[in-house]
Amino acid sequence: MTHNLLYLASQSPRRRELLTQLGVPYELLLADAGEDAEALEAVLPSESPDAYVQRVCALKADAALQRRIRRALPDAPILTSDTTVCRDGEILGKPADATDAARMLSTLSGTTHRVLTAVTVVSALAKRHALSISHVTFRAMTAAEIDAYVASGEPLGKAGAYGIQGRAAEFVERIDGSYSGIMGLPLFETAALLREAGLRF
Repeated sequence: MTHNLLYLASQSPRRRELLTQLGVPYELLLADAGEDAEALEAVLPSESPDAYVQRVCALKADAALQRRIRRALPDAPILTSDTTVCRDGEILGKPADATDAARMLSTLSGTTHRVLTAVTVVSALAKRHALSISHVTFRAMTAAEIDAYVASGEPLGKAGAYGIQGRAAEFVERIDGSYSGIMGLPLFETAALLREAGLRF
């Protein structure tokens, strides 16, 4: 079965940009006001970062599929994705505030961390998953540099308190993995999943 349309269940402008880069036609399938999307992102006790990011992504996909059915929308593949940053097993999610962002960036300064991005493509017939794992090395950052970056507002709302496609690029010494995966949607894995799901693009 082939499809000409994808539903994107994500508010991330970066994921929209990356899908457009692939030439994928999509429509947004965002949560209703009554849905508690944040509750899906709670970390379970002793859960590994790898298990966490894949579980959350799959839960988002299940919720989006129910949303499509509830709205009586035509069947088409639905894409969800979730990104988390981790160092030494600690999950560094979206910072609660500027102080939390500065703490995270201090933790990442001068070290190598992992960026995990899970992708799920679900339709009425099947659910497909992929996990992109990248290693990112930050140069040592001064307290003044961290404060200036946090003051820019960019770290808020981003896993690990930074966006690699923004001002934080100056701190990135080395990448081993997928640049688009670090941005929030690994294009190699995503394209493969979408083709398996019968999407034409």
